[in-house]
Amino acid sequence: MARETHDCDVLVVGSGAGGLASAVSAAHRGLKVLVVEKEPVFGGTTARSGGWMWVPNNAPAARAGVVDSLDKAKAYLKHETGAHFDEARVDAFLEAGPKAVEFFEQQTSLQFDLGPTFADYHPGAPGGMDGGRSIVARPFDGRELGGEIRRLRPPLSEITFLGMMIGSGKELLHFFNVMRSPVSAFFVARLFVKFLRDMALHGRPMRLMNGNALVGRLAKSCFDKGVPIWTRAAVRQLIRDDRGAVVGALVETVKGTVEIRAAKGVVLAAGGFPQDPVRRKTLFGHAGSGHEHASPAPPGNTGDGLRLGEAVGAGIDTDLPNAAAWVPISRPLRRDGTLGTFPHFVDRSKPGVIAVTRSGRRFCNEADSYHDFGQSLTRRIAEEGGEICAFFVCDHHVLRKYGLGHVKPAPVPYGRHIRTGYLFRGETPEALAREIGADPERFAETIRAYNVGARSGEDPEYGRGTTSYNRSLGDPEHKPNPCVAPLEKGPFYAVKVVMGDLGTFAGLRCNQHAQVLGEDGRPISGLYAAGNDAASIMGGNYPGGGITLGPAITFGYIAARHMSGANA
Repeated sequence: MARETHDCDVLVVGSGAGGLASAVSAAHRGLKVLVVEKEPVFGGTTARSGGWMWVPNNAPAARAGVVDSLDKAKAYLKHETGAHFDEARVDAFLEAGPKAVEFFEQQTSLQFDLGPTFADYHPGAPGGMDGGRSIVARPFDGRELGGEIRRLRPPLSEITFLGMMIGSGKELLHFFNVMRSPVSAFFVARLFVKFLRDMALHGRPMRLMNGNALVGRLAKSCFDKGVPIWTRAAVRQLIRDDRGAVVGALVETVKGTVEIRAAKGVVLAAGGFPQDPVRRKTLFGHAGSGHEHASPAPPGNTGDGLRLGEAVGAGIDTDLPNAAAWVPISRPLRRDGTLGTFPHFVDRSKPGVIAVTRSGRRFCNEADSYHDFGQSLTRRIAEEGGEICAFFVCDHHVLRKYGLGHVKPAPVPYGRHIRTGYLFRGETPEALAREIGADPERFAETIRAYNVGARSGEDPEYGRGTTSYNRSLGDPEHKPNPCVAPLEKGPFYAVKVVMGDLGTFAGLRCNQHAQVLGEDGRPISGLYAAGNDAASIMGGNYPGGGITLGPAITFGYIAARHMSGANA
């Protein structure tokens, strides 16, 4: 029996931001495109993410009067990437990024909002900025996807409120102030009524935010341009011709194996390897067995793209100082008995929240980036020994005002989290220390020492609140330092965090055209990579909010440009 075949110009493997950006860009240039996704829903990790994209010199920033330059952005990336600075790929990203943003704004359903106060993560470094380089997809009405909304991956439940997506910036502030401001209370109530209406009529939220909005808008653009997205379609093998060029793939679908013939190329955009314990064991220093790690990535992100590339001779960049973007993760117990994954983005910066290891000591500026936090944690545990974990700590006032991890602020009850063991509680610092297995005397002394400076808004030991990035996620109404307050009014609380990731950095070696390179350093004809399947251009570091998705949509655009034979 003859195998079913399907002809196209471009085959895209994976349906996150990198894959969908490649598809939309290629279709706009007149190429016939097919997207295949092995899971039953599309959107990948992007659909679960905050959705921010780091693109210097972007049009939304220019319209807002932000002054940036290619030279300034290049200087910043050169500083951040150090010995792993890839000038050709960085130049390609900085040149094409603004063009990609302009293309998506003018030719697709993807529209952007600027995070004007969303600072680079090291704004004091050469070329760093206090805001203007991070953009996010504008909220999107899921009804515009029609029936396809049922195939859109839902957001990560732990970062929603009862399933309702919450935007960053001013919207998040309204949720924090719901009990203190009539304006905020009205704002939140109005959103919640719309959410309940959507759940009653559609069975899911229709006001898409963050990464869900990014995927929704890109998917709508794909469908508008006639690009199909096959789900439950796993690529088993790349096909090469007698010259070694990649000319298609064998795809396992619910109807059987289909041979896809791709005349212009195949784009690998399957999301890296965050859920591959074998490769994690090899590349994650803290994961000795491959399982000492928690990731909010979907279960299907098991490194398929890297394995497909390796099978045709591609090289993997494993030399970066960090194989992934680190983030502290806590594990709330879900109603079905499974453990959730809560990435700690915002609470770390709130006044009155500190982090300690089981030694009872602090180890970093908790308000610095999650990636910096992760690096500091692993260094401290390397000195102290024991489990790679830490505890975020606060007092009762802070818990009810801001929440902590998956524990929501007042008036949401928190007793269940204590009963399930997610939230630890002690009437005194010493009592809390015993609950979390920390040294009681040292822990109590840590709080006493911290409180001395904190009462006047200072953190002499680690400098919380001294950078624009720190302050951007603090409480602007808390004076004099939006990130610093003492821990004084018991009971005291703690949440345990372990190491997690927001995407992998190690990946397929690529050139400035998004072409995958072989072990010999030469391009493999017909094979491209975008998103986390491609080795990060950030040198194993994390310069700003959106440094995975910004390059993902940009190199997707670059790959399509190269396959179409265009120069711009």
